Amino acid sequence: MNVRPHPTVLRKLRQLYRVTRESYRQPLVGEPQLPVLVEHEELGITFIGHSSFLIQIGGRNLLVDPVFARALILLRRQRRPGLRVRDLPPIDAVLLSHAHMDHLHLRSLRQVVRHTVRITGFAPEAIVPSGVGDLVEKLGFRMVSELEWWQETDLRASDGTSTGVSVTMTPAKHWGARLFKDTHRLFGGYVIRNGRHSIYHSGDTAYFRGFREIGDRLSPQIALLPIGAYFPDSYRAVHTSPEEALQAFIDLRSAHTMIPMHFGTFPLGREPIEEPPVRLAEAARRSGLSGRVRILAEGETLRVAATDRSFAR
Repeated sequence: MNVRPHPTVLRKLRQLYRVTRESYRQPLVGEPQLPVLVEHEELGITFIGHSSFLIQIGGRNLLVDPVFARALILLRRQRRPGLRVRDLPPIDAVLLSHAHMDHLHLRSLRQVVRHTVRITGFAPEAIVPSGVGDLVEKLGFRMVSELEWWQETDLRASDGTSTGVSVTMTPAKHWGARLFKDTHRLFGGYVIRNGRHSIYHSGDTAYFRGFREIGDRLSPQIALLPIGAYFPDSYRAVHTSPEEALQAFIDLRSAHTMIPMHFGTFPLGREPIEEPPVRLAEAARRSGLSGRVRILAEGETLRVAATDRSFAR
């Protein structure tokens, strides 16, 4: 008896083949930079690419969703990472927003752990959503903390003392399964704070009413928000368009600067890969917010002073 694949499966396989083939059409562009290290009282935000960032806050170094891979299984990245693992400062903590492979990349995480241990003798800690800890528990992290929405944890130094930096997990409108059936895994974003600075990394999310509550409860100064993989329109059930991301920034109210992410690296949507930042810049211009949106190149660092809300590259 012949068993034919379900039409939905065939359609998804054809889409995967097309996207994968197209990802190899253009040569990789961009070159890694050396990280800019900031002073203890400053905030440093370095865009690595896609949704990956190096965050320097309170003298501590955090990575959010670090992916340094050239390809995700078959899907090749279009721009090189802005930093190399071997050039990173020692990492105190790695924050992972959810279990998708373009945010939780096992080989990259192993490299980060080995790099930090080589420099300091101590591994970083990992902070993950509830239900995700089993994916990273054997990678060598010093400790793995799972958080629910609105739950907060304090970063600890290698000797167990407080660093003065807190991390709060925030809601999102997305999904968190690593494969297909492990839907128990939570997803979300993070607000990272110390006495001087606060920064919000939304993770992957569609536009939803929760942005205003995040701003009201946690008052982030800077918002890292996703702007890619919004076409076809059905993708906006779990991703924001550039215009929706800008509205999310407005909803936060407390944030004075928006930095876009989740664009230009992996061709996850059907929109032209160069389109999202162009649309964001135009939306910001129409809204009179151009001066508050900073589109960082891979490897570029935004420095925020402790005494005021100014920023400089």
